[in-house]
Amino acid sequence: MNTISTIQEVGHSHHFDRANPIAKKNTLYATLLTFVTMVVEIVGGYYYNSMALLADGWHMSSHVLALGLAYMTYVLASRYANDFRFNFGTYKIEVLGGYTSAILLLLIAFFMAFHSVERIFNPVQIAYKEAIIIAIVGLVVNLACAWLLKDDHHHHDHDHEHHHHEHGHHHDMNLKAAYIHVLADALTSVLAIIALIGGMLWGAAWLDPVMGMVGSVLVFVWALGIIKQSGKILLDANMNDPVVEEVIEVINSLEPKVLIEDLHLFRVGKGKYGCILSLSSQEPIDKDEVKKALSIHEELVHISLEVKY
Repeated sequence: MNTISTIQEVGHSHHFDRANPIAKKNTLYATLLTFVTMVVEIVGGYYYNSMALLADGWHMSSHVLALGLAYMTYVLASRYANDFRFNFGTYKIEVLGGYTSAILLLLIAFFMAFHSVERIFNPVQIAYKEAIIIAIVGLVVNLACAWLLKDDHHHHDHDHEHHHHEHGHHHDMNLKAAYIHVLADALTSVLAIIALIGGMLWGAAWLDPVMGMVGSVLVFVWALGIIKQSGKILLDANMNDPVVEEVIEVINSLEPKVLIEDLHLFRVGKGKYGCILSLSSQEPIDKDEVKKALSIHEELVHISLEVKY
Protein backbone atom coordinates (compact mmCIF):
# COMPACT_ATOMS: atom_id res chain seq x y z
CA MET A 1 0.00 0.00 0.00
CA ASN A 2 1.44 3.38 -0.93
CA THR A 3 1.72 6.35 1.43
CA ILE A 4 -1.23 8.29 -0.04
CA SER A 5 -3.69 5.43 0.25
CA THR A 6 -2.50 4.81 3.82
CA ILE A 7 -3.17 8.44 4.77
CA GLN A 8 -6.61 8.30 3.18
CA GLU A 9 -7.58 5.24 5.20
CA VAL A 10 -6.27 6.33 8.61
CA GLY A 11 -7.95 8.68 11.07
CA HIS A 12 -11.35 10.32 11.36
CA SER A 13 -13.07 12.96 9.29
CA HIS A 14 -11.78 16.52 9.61
CA HIS A 15 -14.55 18.06 7.52
CA PHE A 16 -16.01 20.30 10.19
CA ASP A 17 -17.73 22.79 7.89
CA ARG A 18 -19.38 21.93 4.58
CA ALA A 19 -20.09 24.60 1.96
CA ASN A 20 -23.52 26.13 2.49
CA PRO A 21 -25.67 24.85 -0.44
CA ILE A 22 -28.29 27.60 -0.03
CA ALA A 23 -25.61 30.31 -0.06
CA LYS A 24 -24.05 28.68 -3.12
CA LYS A 25 -27.38 28.62 -4.99
CA ASN A 26 -28.34 32.19 -4.04
CA THR A 27 -24.89 33.48 -5.00
CA LEU A 28 -25.35 31.92 -8.44
CA TYR A 29 -28.76 33.58 -8.81
CA ALA A 30 -27.33 36.95 -7.75
CA THR A 31 -24.43 36.56 -10.21
CA LEU A 32 -26.77 35.76 -13.10
CA LEU A 33 -29.15 38.61 -12.23
CA THR A 34 -26.29 41.11 -12.06
CA PHE A 35 -24.78 39.76 -15.28
CA VAL A 36 -28.07 40.08 -17.21
CA THR A 37 -28.55 43.64 -15.93
CA MET A 38 -24.97 44.49 -16.91
CA VAL A 39 -25.46 43.18 -20.46
CA VAL A 40 -28.79 45.03 -20.86
CA GLU A 41 -27.23 48.32 -19.67
CA ILE A 42 -24.15 48.01 -21.91
CA VAL A 43 -26.20 47.05 -25.00
CA GLY A 44 -28.74 49.78 -24.19
CA GLY A 45 -25.93 52.31 -23.70
CA TYR A 46 -24.51 51.60 -27.15
CA TYR A 47 -27.95 51.53 -28.77
CA TYR A 48 -29.17 54.79 -27.19
CA ASN A 49 -25.71 56.41 -27.16
CA SER A 50 -25.95 56.89 -23.40
CA MET A 51 -22.63 57.26 -21.58
CA ALA A 52 -24.42 57.13 -18.20
CA LEU A 53 -25.94 53.77 -19.08
CA LEU A 54 -22.63 52.47 -20.39
CA ALA A 55 -20.75 53.63 -17.29
CA ASP A 56 -23.19 51.94 -14.94
CA GLY A 57 -23.07 48.76 -17.01
CA TRP A 58 -19.30 48.53 -16.90
CA HIS A 59 -19.37 49.41 -13.20
CA MET A 60 -21.64 46.42 -12.62
CA SER A 61 -19.10 44.19 -14.38
CA SER A 62 -16.82 44.52 -11.34
CA HIS A 63 -19.60 43.16 -9.15
CA VAL A 64 -20.28 40.34 -11.60
CA LEU A 65 -16.61 39.44 -11.24
CA ALA A 66 -16.82 39.56 -7.43
CA LEU A 67 -20.04 37.53 -7.27
CA GLY A 68 -18.66 35.04 -9.79
CA LEU A 69 -15.59 34.67 -7.58
CA ALA A 70 -17.82 34.03 -4.55
CA TYR A 71 -19.77 31.35 -6.44
CA MET A 72 -16.59 29.64 -7.69
CA THR A 73 -15.33 29.61 -4.12
CA TYR A 74 -18.37 27.56 -3.07
CA VAL A 75 -17.89 25.27 -6.09
CA LEU A 76 -14.26 24.62 -5.15
CA ALA A 77 -15.10 24.13 -1.45
CA SER A 78 -17.71 21.51 -2.42
CA ARG A 79 -15.48 19.87 -5.01
CA TYR A 80 -12.58 19.36 -2.60
CA ALA A 81 -14.69 18.66 0.49
CA ASN A 82 -13.45 15.05 0.65
CA ASP A 83 -9.89 15.73 -0.50
CA PHE A 84 -7.57 14.32 2.18
CA ARG A 85 -4.93 16.96 1.39
CA PHE A 86 -6.99 19.57 3.25
CA ASN A 87 -6.15 18.90 6.90
CA PHE A 88 -9.35 20.39 8.32
CA GLY A 89 -11.68 20.55 5.33
CA THR A 90 -12.21 23.37 2.84
CA TYR A 91 -13.51 26.09 5.17
CA LYS A 92 -10.54 28.35 4.48
CA ILE A 93 -11.25 28.31 0.73
CA GLU A 94 -14.40 30.29 1.57
CA VAL A 95 -12.42 32.61 3.86
CA LEU A 96 -9.83 33.14 1.11
CA GLY A 97 -12.65 33.94 -1.32
CA GLY A 98 -13.97 36.57 1.09
CA TYR A 99 -10.49 38.05 1.52
CA THR A 100 -9.93 38.27 -2.25
CA SER A 101 -13.36 39.78 -2.78
CA ALA A 102 -12.60 42.43 -0.14
CA ILE A 103 -9.41 43.35 -2.05
CA LEU A 104 -11.61 43.96 -5.11
CA LEU A 105 -13.84 46.16 -2.94
CA LEU A 106 -10.82 48.26 -1.99
CA LEU A 107 -10.03 48.76 -5.67
CA ILE A 108 -13.64 49.76 -6.35
CA ALA A 109 -13.50 52.26 -3.46
CA PHE A 110 -10.28 53.71 -4.89
CA PHE A 111 -11.74 54.18 -8.37
CA MET A 112 -14.93 55.68 -6.91
CA ALA A 113 -12.84 58.25 -5.02
CA PHE A 114 -10.58 58.94 -8.02
CA HIS A 115 -13.44 59.58 -10.43
CA SER A 116 -15.30 61.66 -7.84
CA VAL A 117 -12.29 63.95 -7.34
CA GLU A 118 -11.82 64.15 -11.12
CA ARG A 119 -15.50 65.10 -11.53
CA ILE A 120 -15.09 67.94 -8.97
CA PHE A 121 -12.34 69.55 -11.03
CA ASN A 122 -13.80 68.62 -14.41
CA PRO A 123 -17.60 68.82 -14.13
CA VAL A 124 -19.68 67.47 -17.02
CA GLN A 125 -23.24 67.99 -18.20
CA ILE A 126 -25.52 65.39 -16.58
CA ALA A 127 -28.70 64.00 -18.17
CA TYR A 128 -30.50 63.92 -14.84
CA LYS A 129 -33.75 62.14 -15.75
CA GLU A 130 -32.02 59.33 -17.63
CA ALA A 131 -29.38 58.96 -14.92
CA ILE A 132 -32.02 58.78 -12.16
CA ILE A 133 -33.87 56.01 -14.02
CA ILE A 134 -30.61 54.05 -14.38
CA ALA A 135 -29.79 54.51 -10.70
CA ILE A 136 -33.26 53.30 -9.66
CA VAL A 137 -33.00 50.21 -11.88
CA GLY A 138 -29.55 49.49 -10.42
CA LEU A 139 -30.88 49.94 -6.90
CA VAL A 140 -33.75 47.48 -7.47
CA VAL A 141 -31.35 44.86 -8.87
CA ASN A 142 -28.93 45.34 -5.99
CA LEU A 143 -31.66 45.10 -3.35
CA ALA A 144 -32.85 41.86 -4.97
CA CYS A 145 -29.29 40.49 -4.87
CA ALA A 146 -28.82 41.67 -1.28
CA TRP A 147 -31.98 39.79 -0.30
CA LEU A 148 -30.59 36.64 -1.95
CA LEU A 149 -27.23 37.00 -0.23
CA LYS A 150 -28.45 37.98 3.23
CA ASP A 151 -26.83 35.64 5.73
CA ASP A 152 -29.22 34.74 8.55
CA HIS A 153 -26.66 34.37 11.30
CA HIS A 154 -27.40 32.56 14.50
CA HIS A 155 -26.01 33.26 17.94
CA HIS A 156 -23.68 30.46 18.95
CA ASP A 157 -24.65 30.10 22.58
CA HIS A 158 -23.26 27.60 25.07
CA ASP A 159 -25.16 26.78 28.21
CA HIS A 160 -22.77 24.64 30.20
CA GLU A 161 -23.09 23.16 33.65
CA HIS A 162 -21.30 26.05 35.34
CA HIS A 163 -20.93 28.75 32.72
CA HIS A 164 -22.82 30.52 29.97
CA HIS A 165 -20.77 31.95 27.12
CA GLU A 166 -21.99 33.78 24.06
CA HIS A 167 -19.53 33.92 21.20
CA GLY A 168 -21.63 36.03 18.86
CA HIS A 169 -22.11 35.61 15.15
CA HIS A 170 -19.99 33.28 13.06
CA HIS A 171 -20.02 34.76 9.59
CA ASP A 172 -19.68 33.06 6.26
CA MET A 173 -16.85 35.35 5.09
CA ASN A 174 -17.36 34.53 1.42
CA LEU A 175 -21.09 35.27 1.56
CA LYS A 176 -20.51 38.39 3.66
CA ALA A 177 -18.03 39.79 1.11
CA ALA A 178 -20.47 39.13 -1.76
CA TYR A 179 -23.25 40.76 0.28
CA ILE A 180 -21.08 43.82 0.94
CA HIS A 181 -20.39 44.10 -2.81
CA VAL A 182 -24.08 44.39 -3.70
CA LEU A 183 -24.74 46.52 -0.62
CA ALA A 184 -21.97 48.88 -1.71
CA ASP A 185 -23.52 49.10 -5.15
CA ALA A 186 -26.95 49.73 -3.61
CA LEU A 187 -25.46 52.46 -1.43
CA THR A 188 -23.85 54.00 -4.51
CA SER A 189 -27.25 53.99 -6.24
CA VAL A 190 -29.00 55.61 -3.25
CA LEU A 191 -26.35 58.33 -2.96
CA ALA A 192 -26.48 58.87 -6.72
CA ILE A 193 -30.28 59.24 -6.66
CA ILE A 194 -30.06 61.82 -3.85
CA ALA A 195 -27.31 63.73 -5.67
CA LEU A 196 -29.08 63.62 -9.04
CA ILE A 197 -32.38 64.81 -7.61
CA GLY A 198 -30.55 67.63 -5.81
CA GLY A 199 -28.77 68.56 -9.02
CA MET A 200 -31.94 68.45 -11.11
CA LEU A 201 -34.08 70.47 -8.67
CA TRP A 202 -31.57 72.95 -7.26
CA GLY A 203 -28.70 72.86 -9.74
CA ALA A 204 -26.34 71.43 -7.10
CA ALA A 205 -24.10 69.55 -9.53
CA TRP A 206 -21.39 69.30 -6.85
CA LEU A 207 -23.56 66.82 -4.94
CA ASP A 208 -22.78 64.03 -7.42
CA PRO A 209 -18.99 63.85 -6.82
CA VAL A 210 -19.39 64.56 -3.08
CA MET A 211 -21.78 61.63 -2.70
CA GLY A 212 -19.30 59.54 -4.67
CA MET A 213 -16.59 60.41 -2.14
CA VAL A 214 -18.86 59.53 0.78
CA GLY A 215 -19.70 56.20 -0.83
CA SER A 216 -16.04 55.37 -1.48
CA VAL A 217 -15.14 55.98 2.18
CA LEU A 218 -17.93 53.68 3.39
CA VAL A 219 -16.98 50.94 0.92
CA PHE A 220 -13.33 51.26 2.01
CA VAL A 221 -14.28 50.85 5.68
CA TRP A 222 -16.48 47.81 4.94
CA ALA A 223 -13.74 46.19 2.83
CA LEU A 224 -11.12 46.82 5.52
CA GLY A 225 -13.38 45.13 8.09
CA ILE A 226 -13.68 41.98 5.96
CA ILE A 227 -9.93 41.92 5.28
CA LYS A 228 -9.18 42.11 9.01
CA GLN A 229 -11.66 39.36 9.91
CA SER A 230 -10.72 36.98 7.10
CA GLY A 231 -6.99 37.72 7.39
CA LYS A 232 -7.11 36.84 11.09
CA ILE A 233 -8.57 33.43 10.26
CA LEU A 234 -6.17 32.76 7.38
CA LEU A 235 -3.19 33.59 9.61
CA ASP A 236 -4.57 31.55 12.55
CA ALA A 237 -4.50 34.65 14.78
CA ASN A 238 -7.08 33.21 17.17
CA MET A 239 -5.29 33.21 20.52
CA ASN A 240 -7.31 36.18 21.81
CA ASP A 241 -10.66 34.49 21.11
CA PRO A 242 -12.87 33.75 24.16
CA VAL A 243 -12.49 29.98 23.68
CA VAL A 244 -8.80 30.23 24.70
CA GLU A 245 -9.75 31.45 28.18
CA GLU A 246 -12.34 28.68 28.37
CA VAL A 247 -9.71 26.02 27.66
CA ILE A 248 -7.34 27.50 30.27
CA GLU A 249 -10.20 27.61 32.80
CA VAL A 250 -10.98 23.92 32.24
CA ILE A 251 -7.32 22.86 32.55
CA ASN A 252 -6.84 24.88 35.75
CA SER A 253 -9.85 23.12 37.31
CA LEU A 254 -8.45 19.61 36.75
CA GLU A 255 -7.41 17.29 39.56
CA PRO A 256 -4.58 16.42 39.93
CA LYS A 257 -3.19 19.83 39.04
CA VAL A 258 -1.43 20.19 35.69
CA LEU A 259 0.55 22.91 33.97
CA ILE A 260 -0.01 24.10 30.41
CA GLU A 261 3.28 23.75 28.53
CA ASP A 262 1.91 24.69 25.10
CA LEU A 263 -1.49 25.70 23.70
CA HIS A 264 -2.59 26.39 20.14
CA LEU A 265 -6.12 27.07 18.90
CA PHE A 266 -7.09 27.58 15.27
CA ARG A 267 -10.32 27.96 13.31
CA VAL A 268 -11.45 24.94 11.30
CA GLY A 269 -15.00 26.11 10.54
CA LYS A 270 -17.57 28.79 11.33
CA GLY A 271 -17.39 28.97 15.12
CA LYS A 272 -15.39 25.72 15.29
CA TYR A 273 -11.86 25.28 16.57
CA GLY A 274 -9.05 22.78 16.68
CA CYS A 275 -6.90 22.62 19.81
CA ILE A 276 -3.34 21.36 20.29
CA LEU A 277 -2.50 21.12 23.96
CA SER A 278 0.63 20.03 25.81
CA LEU A 279 0.41 19.50 29.59
CA SER A 280 2.86 18.55 32.32
CA SER A 281 1.85 16.71 35.48
CA GLN A 282 3.53 15.24 38.56
CA GLU A 283 0.90 12.50 38.73
CA PRO A 284 -0.70 10.27 36.08
CA ILE A 285 -3.82 11.73 34.50
CA ASP A 286 -6.39 10.27 32.14
CA LYS A 287 -6.20 11.91 28.69
CA ASP A 288 -9.77 10.86 27.92
CA GLU A 289 -10.99 12.63 31.06
CA VAL A 290 -9.18 15.81 30.02
CA LYS A 291 -10.75 15.68 26.55
CA LYS A 292 -14.15 15.00 28.11
CA ALA A 293 -13.77 18.05 30.34
CA LEU A 294 -12.83 20.20 27.32
CA SER A 295 -15.65 18.80 25.18
CA ILE A 296 -18.30 20.74 27.16
CA HIS A 297 -17.23 23.59 24.91
CA GLU A 298 -18.95 22.48 21.71
CA GLU A 299 -16.86 24.72 19.49
CA LEU A 300 -13.82 22.50 20.19
CA VAL A 301 -14.27 19.87 17.48
CA HIS A 302 -10.70 18.57 17.29
CA ILE A 303 -8.45 18.14 20.35
CA SER A 304 -4.88 16.88 20.19
CA LEU A 305 -3.42 16.27 23.66
CA GLU A 306 0.08 15.46 24.96
CA VAL A 307 0.94 14.91 28.64
CA LYS A 308 4.50 15.06 30.01
CA TYR A 309 5.44 13.60 33.37
